[in-house]
Amino acid sequence: MRVLMVSKACVLKAYRKKLEELAKLGVEMFLVVPNFWRDERGVLPLEEGAEGYKLLVDSLAFNGNYHLHFYLRLPFYMRTVRPELVHIDEEPYNLATFQAMVLAKRARAKALFFTWQNLYRLYPPPFSWFEQYNYRKASWAIAGNREAMEVLRRKGYRGEISLIPQFGVDEETFKPGPARKNGGPFTIGYAGRLVEEKGVHLLLKAMAGVRGDWRLLILGTGPKRQELERLASELGISERTSFLPFLPSWQLPDFYRQLDLLVLPSLSKPNWKEQFGRVLVEAMACEVPVIGSTCGEIPNVIGDAGLLFPEGDAEALRDSILRLMADEALRLHLAQKGRERVLERFTQKVIASQTFKVYCQILEEG
Repeated sequence: MRVLMVSKACVLKAYRKKLEELAKLGVEMFLVVPNFWRDERGVLPLEEGAEGYKLLVDSLAFNGNYHLHFYLRLPFYMRTVRPELVHIDEEPYNLATFQAMVLAKRARAKALFFTWQNLYRLYPPPFSWFEQYNYRKASWAIAGNREAMEVLRRKGYRGEISLIPQFGVDEETFKPGPARKNGGPFTIGYAGRLVEEKGVHLLLKAMAGVRGDWRLLILGTGPKRQELERLASELGISERTSFLPFLPSWQLPDFYRQLDLLVLPSLSKPNWKEQFGRVLVEAMACEVPVIGSTCGEIPNVIGDAGLLFPEGDAEALRDSILRLMADEALRLHLAQKGRERVLERFTQKVIASQTFKVYCQILEEG
């Protein structure tokens, strides 16, 4: 089968491992990807390299505008590739999805879209028009979390839906490193955007009440960085807290391997709640114990392979951190459970296999 995927997220090479796995299953894969994507972290350039699939680099109009961006050369690529199936790795209310869906229908190709949207939101025209058109024309939908499936049904989508995370992790890249030597500070980490809804300020407040030898590593960029640095200073923990810049995807395993614990303290907002928490599965794959809040999809990602605390509760987060700091056996148990859970559910091979089954079902239906 010949499949054309359209995905701005695939500027990161780590995410493209799924395409390599799909190619191994016999899919002739073509990926249309922008030369860069711009968001609150800054400019994310396309990371080079492709194995087993064809990389088709495009330019985006309105790059950085989540709802209005679209691909300038997509009509050309659609005519050139002549796909049987178009995998649109975008939300159904975005212009890019509408563009790809229209072009797919003109090419008489089947098409599917992906959604993370776990909040019921009504969009004004033209976005509501894009959404309803895509609902009618799509052969299938893939939802990245359980609540996204519910939202699709509530908003009127009547087609087939599969629950599959957008990307998995490469278990050969995200794997345990050498055993950490005893001694040195207990190292807690966070990786992600520095924005209000990620709850990093709660992690700082929780750590302010933790005694003993520890250090906190905050990896990422975002508009709240200076505010968070000031808060660390006010709480008297700035000397033990390091703010690290955003890292390329291939350097993240080394970051996780220096941690004794990773925390994702996300907070629900009226316009956002955690859709997955990719850093959790990356850390779990590296056998790093994790603590997550009860925000959005986090409990379903962690399962019984980590600790949960009520979102927004800094004291409960502190109690969870202290519990793991004091119990080495529990840390080891959760580390092993975490990797087992990733291998069972969240590797690129698993995600690719599930996606391949969807492709086959779509094309078998004719």
